[in-house]
Amino acid sequence: MTEPLLRLSGLTKAYPGVVANSDVSFDIQPGEVHALLGENGAGKSTLVKTIYGLVKPDSGSMMLNAHGFTPADPRAARSAGVAMVFQHFSLFDALNVAENIALGMENPPPMGEIAAQVRRVSDQYGLPLDPDRIVGELSAGERQRVEIIRCLLQDPKLLIMDEPTSVLTPQEVAILFRTLQQLSAEGTAILYISHKLEEIRTLCDTATVLRLGQVVGTCDPRATSARDMAELMVGTKLHVPEKPDRPAGDVVLTLNSLSAKAPHRFGTALKDITLEVRKGEVLGIGGVAGNGQDELVAALSGEMRVAPAMVHYQDRDIGQLAPNARRSIGLLAAPEERMGHAAAPDMSLTENAIMTAMTRQKLTSKGFLHWTKARQFAEGVIANFDVRTPGPANAARSLSGGNLQKFVIGREIMQAPDVLVVNQPTWGVDASAAAAIRQALLDLAAKGAAVIVISQDLDELMEISDRFAALNEGRLSAPRPAAGLTVEEIGLMLGGAHDMEVAHVDG
Repeated sequence: MTEPLLRLSGLTKAYPGVVANSDVSFDIQPGEVHALLGENGAGKSTLVKTIYGLVKPDSGSMMLNAHGFTPADPRAARSAGVAMVFQHFSLFDALNVAENIALGMENPPPMGEIAAQVRRVSDQYGLPLDPDRIVGELSAGERQRVEIIRCLLQDPKLLIMDEPTSVLTPQEVAILFRTLQQLSAEGTAILYISHKLEEIRTLCDTATVLRLGQVVGTCDPRATSARDMAELMVGTKLHVPEKPDRPAGDVVLTLNSLSAKAPHRFGTALKDITLEVRKGEVLGIGGVAGNGQDELVAALSGEMRVAPAMVHYQDRDIGQLAPNARRSIGLLAAPEERMGHAAAPDMSLTENAIMTAMTRQKLTSKGFLHWTKARQFAEGVIANFDVRTPGPANAARSLSGGNLQKFVIGREIMQAPDVLVVNQPTWGVDASAAAAIRQALLDLAAKGAAVIVISQDLDELMEISDRFAALNEGRLSAPRPAAGLTVEEIGLMLGGAHDMEVAHVDG
């Protein structure tokens, strides 16, 4: 065994009310693709922030290339050869690729030289990217390439990647994996965080599993099943969602040639979407990021008003109703962006519960808030959806991404909507929590609600959907029964073959 590139020894970090990391020790070898696994709140984020200089451990030590490694900040970590691609991109839409990369440099060279470096690295690692493109016009996969190339220009010895495939198409995932395998072959180590366990099995050499801040095991992902890894993460048997056999009821939501202009320069216009959704069904809508998902959710939730006669709820024209008015009659929505859109970061969980549940849960009376009732509702969401937090008084930003996701989805489901629209319901949550959220959506439909699930996770959509449709450039394909759809048919739908169902029937 060669000398490890990075050695972690007894790292411990505690916050008020929680020990995020407890005596964490493991090695990463040069050129190794090393997975870091764990359910939400297991301590993965704290650990990688420690390696990247964002968090100072309470005790323990790190060695990088056999030398003591105590980065005071990310700049020091980068200087030592550690780079990180975060789950949430830090890019400016109005600037081009080269300009965004320049902003991440300590002493950037002239813009022409940066553009030349981008083209060189792009070609070298198979990451197609034009340095002159405006970032707001890029796909999610192309945006990620900007972040990766920014890191590669630093010539890192260790590249940390946090949920890198959560917004990528299968084709973009294949490109990313080829790049990571090339980096590994050249000796760059990769610390890879993902909840997609089959990806871990395909890509990674070793996996370290955290549970409640402690290392509970290591394994060879290629020789370990995804289910076994998931059960090691959660410490119990993994629940598989059960899809009840239920007939669809009456039509509850109708879209009649729904069209709307893009809300901003980098948005997507909705084009002639016609759809009926019935009580008791789960309608799955797939699509590559940036094809109108956010705009469709906004049109359904009331954040974006549309022309009369385009949106009908139980035979009522609601196209001009505001979000709270729609909530009061039973149409609820949970957007993709949980921090800042679905939840206010600095407000407590009780306050965040009030923001969307005030009307349906009757949390006000004569202009006064019922704080006790609101706190009890928030506590119910926390308990029923296993949200890991000391309590409802904690701020939303104090939760891990997956735990905040559980709170946001649980908050809407526990209001017993007649129609629930959710965008990326299991984004960034672990296998156990994802299964629980999917089961909760199926249970809601079984009680008679119409559920619209918009997701980029095709396995998720096939698991829970009764019918499936695809968004492409703001157009929606005609829904088809999810049972029996082939990968090829789904691929055609995602690619914009909106009349494919006709060809399928005739052919």
